[in-house]
Amino acid sequence: MSTVVLLLFTGVGLGAIYFLVASGLSLIYGLMHVLNFAHGVFLSLGAFLGFEVASRLGATTWTGFAASLLVGALAGAVFAALTERVLVQRLYERHIEQVLVTVGLGLAAVALFDGIWGTDPQFISGPAWLGRTTHILGANVPNDRFVAILVAALVLLGMVLFLQRTRYGMIIRAGVENRAMVTALGIDVRTAFTLVFTIGGIAAGLGGVLASHYFGYVSPLLGQTLLIFAFIVTVIGGLGSLTGAAIASVLVALLQQFANYYLWGTGDLAVVVLLAVVLLTRPSGLMGRRA
Repeated sequence: MSTVVLLLFTGVGLGAIYFLVASGLSLIYGLMHVLNFAHGVFLSLGAFLGFEVASRLGATTWTGFAASLLVGALAGAVFAALTERVLVQRLYERHIEQVLVTVGLGLAAVALFDGIWGTDPQFISGPAWLGRTTHILGANVPNDRFVAILVAALVLLGMVLFLQRTRYGMIIRAGVENRAMVTALGIDVRTAFTLVFTIGGIAAGLGGVLASHYFGYVSPLLGQTLLIFAFIVTVIGGLGSLTGAAIASVLVALLQQFANYYLWGTGDLAVVVLLAVVLLTRPSGLMGRRA
């Protein structure tokens, strides 16, 4: 029983990190139809800069941890906004070029991070409470899982409220349905679309800092590694569906954890099988729109 409880909490914690990465991907593709293969870079940059700030302010203090989250989110936001403004904005409706540019940016950024921080993982530490465990139904659950779950839930709530309750949220949704009409009304859709990228960058930056605590290290390839699972989550959940991304994140992470433990480390294979089953039976994903 204690093993199942531990796997459940560990899986949901990992799912929270998957969601933070996948939510931005899902928003950017679902609303703007941009396949952003550089999204993992937002995560890695947030994790590295968060690590640097926490190291200077005191990695084991709550002040350092809070500052790392703030800096990680800002780093992701700024890099994402610049990416959209400088590279992607000129390539809407040119999907091949989008893929080439974002893949190239991802590779170049990883090489840059290698040059700055080296190829070896940077092991991190956090406040003492994060390193401890909480006893639940016989299982000792690491406390950092609870923080990841809480942050992911707040990000999901914030995104939903932004899209449904704010003026810019309405502009974004209207722009997706009929960009020409919204532009004809004198509304600058480009600014709204930059905002979507920025929001995705914030979530990825937060995910980077929390992922570095979850895994205990940060490396130039951390973002690219998580990006693979984030794409899988985005497709399974349904492109453009935040609720679908949240459900798929938890589903994928739980399947991965239980398969790794009970099926001889076959978690990654199980996730790929799940992806194939969903694509064959429901091509639009669990919560995606049918074509």
